[in-house]
Amino acid sequence: MTDLITLAIGLALAGVLSGFLAGLFGIGGGAILVPILITAFPLLGVDAAITAHMAVGTSLAIIIPTAFRSYIVHRKKGAGNAEMLRDWAIWVPLGVIIASFIVGYVSGDVLRVVFAAVALVIAVKMLFNRANWVFARDLPPRPVTNGVGFGIGFLSTFMGIGGGNLNNLFMTSFGQSIHQAVATSAGLGILISIPATVGYIYAGWGHPDLPVGSLGYVNLLAAALVVPFSMLAAPWGARVAHAMPARRLEIVFGLFLLVVIARMVADVVM
Repeated sequence: MTDLITLAIGLALAGVLSGFLAGLFGIGGGAILVPILITAFPLLGVDAAITAHMAVGTSLAIIIPTAFRSYIVHRKKGAGNAEMLRDWAIWVPLGVIIASFIVGYVSGDVLRVVFAAVALVIAVKMLFNRANWVFARDLPPRPVTNGVGFGIGFLSTFMGIGGGNLNNLFMTSFGQSIHQAVATSAGLGILISIPATVGYIYAGWGHPDLPVGSLGYVNLLAAALVVPFSMLAAPWGARVAHAMPARRLEIVFGLFLLVVIARMVADVVM
């Protein structure tokens, strides 16, 4: 009983942290939730073969309300590229849907490695960013941007994130401010998390080793515990983001990703 209480408190704290980070970086919170859930699910008796899948699927479900709450706060401050999000309303979910059909055949270690590799590229960009590390001063034309949206949706489904990590890299590489990128990423989390959650439910439906309270690879009990705390903390993170200088926000984001990468690598090696 003590272990379960400790686990519940840990998940609640994870909700607070993930919600704050969702608002601060526009990342949906998956970058912190996935490693925590990978650690927590074995304590609930989840089979090791599906632990990573359960962590990613549950993380995506938690992102839905958190990303919505974060985006609303950012929009009130006049930030976010609403036009690009409208263009991505088809392309991002399409990438998510295709990835969802594949994810059930991919091992948990592959999910971890994809997560760590992509996060490392983004961390290097954020930590050592230079003025000349920009491809252009404006976003590319719509066909290219739509292709990027498809790719972000596809990769984010494997990583269990709301796409903010990838979109922040994309937009800042084309001359957009980190504040604008973060606000847009919060909206992107909504486009990704809804179809991705449905995809993970489908991919795990009927699996014989699912824990109690699960719909496919989404555990509703864990989500119900984390979501209220993440939604409470998301506006706080968004306000801090707009008060922080752009370069400092980039550095903090990069350092955060390095911590997450180290945790993921440890999971694979051990």
